Amino acid sequence: MKLLALIHRRGPRPAWLVFCGITAALAAVLVLAGCAAKTAPQLYHCPMHPDYVSDKPGDCPICGMRLVPTKADAPKPVPGVEKDRQHTDSTPHKDIYTCPMHPEVQDDKPGNCPKCGMNLVKKTVAAEPEKTSPRAGDAAAATPPGLAAVHTDEGRAERAGVRTVAATTESVVSSVRAVGTVVPDETRVRHVTTKVGGWVQKLYVNAVGQRVSAGQPLFELYSPELLASQEEYVRARQSAEEFAKSSLPEVRRGGEDLASSARRRLELFDVPEEFLQQLDRTGKAQRTIVFRAPFTGYVTDKSVVEGHKVEPGMDLLTLTDLSRVWVTAQLYEAEANSAQLGRPATVTLPYDAGTSLRGRVSLVYPTIEIESRTIKVRLEFSNPHLALKPGMFVNVALEASRVSGVVVPDSAIIDSGTRQVVFVEVGPGHFEPREVQVGPRADGKAILRTGVRAGERVAIAANFLLDSESRLRGALTSKVYAPANEPHKHEQ
Repeated sequence: MKLLALIHRRGPRPAWLVFCGITAALAAVLVLAGCAAKTAPQLYHCPMHPDYVSDKPGDCPICGMRLVPTKADAPKPVPGVEKDRQHTDSTPHKDIYTCPMHPEVQDDKPGNCPKCGMNLVKKTVAAEPEKTSPRAGDAAAATPPGLAAVHTDEGRAERAGVRTVAATTESVVSSVRAVGTVVPDETRVRHVTTKVGGWVQKLYVNAVGQRVSAGQPLFELYSPELLASQEEYVRARQSAEEFAKSSLPEVRRGGEDLASSARRRLELFDVPEEFLQQLDRTGKAQRTIVFRAPFTGYVTDKSVVEGHKVEPGMDLLTLTDLSRVWVTAQLYEAEANSAQLGRPATVTLPYDAGTSLRGRVSLVYPTIEIESRTIKVRLEFSNPHLALKPGMFVNVALEASRVSGVVVPDSAIIDSGTRQVVFVEVGPGHFEPREVQVGPRADGKAILRTGVRAGERVAIAANFLLDSESRLRGALTSKVYAPANEPHKHEQ
């Protein structure tokens, strides 16, 4: 239009000259439009990962979705750079506008979202604070692989439920809890047997669990061998009395030795001393002999009844003294440091939580249980009122040594199985992931050997939301975008 106005101002011209001028102008416009089209090639992006762009169609290397053309009026993402990083500058705070439905859409001025048309809302981004150099041996220098710092405003973090506390320097006493089993004291168990064959004529103790006192009759045994030994002893005593009248010392001494040998034979057959004294008084052999309890205890096993024929060495009764018992507890291999002789321990009863017994580790077994991969320790307790019964399960708490260090709540630690991570607030709304080494734990607290210094604030609530956002940001910042002059790897 300007060209036509210029022609009219200069006066009338021939028609062919006017036509040539208009044609030249139109050609110039077409040439300029073609150059502009060449300078703005069509880009393609992933609907699920808008930050991934390519100059050719294909599939997204992250999720496999088909790339879609990028609209000319939409803000074009910069490959490999996060949107919130594009608009940061050296000022402490900068206002940017983002879409509530599409947080990846950000601009430095108000407007509408090119995707959904919603009004952009303003948010304030705090500049990253200058990082202080960590102390020697501190693992807080590097961000864990696969994670990235999380940036948000302070109000949004509060609405998401993020709460922080300051790490402190304390000392904790960690305790190892285990399940214990009450077992009899093996040194107070006695098997009642006989050294001769015979028949049980009468059984005084005929039930398992019956309490017996020391010296109480257990059973009467008829044994032909014991009866013959009694008669031999009676005759030996009579011979010794006759030999005592001799004037020869050798004869008198021979009679005494013969009587002593016959008595010694009965003693080796475990004939009670009371029975031998009665035999000395009466001089008559008894058909049966009464065997008595060697100590006070309880019958924990019985394998004989009246009239039962017994053989030498057969277990007839098992007596157990329960006035003192053992408690064995099993610890995992990771808790082997707590398995030490003399370590204080507390035992609580499952049926009476108010009763607790104090003891110490008296033995650490030298082997590991193959099936459960545990280490067994033993504690000893007096049991005058039979509060601890063999076979009972009890709760055992072994006190570990007191350890000092940087302490944070257990809820601040995100344990993936291969590493432990905490999120440290390094500025308002700015959370930095750090890999830590966790030491002993006790009472809901954990000691951190590396990664966090005393006074730093760590997230203790909603930190799993921070972990999800950190993983997403880490995945976006670690992507490799295809250059514009190279073919997409899916199109080769």
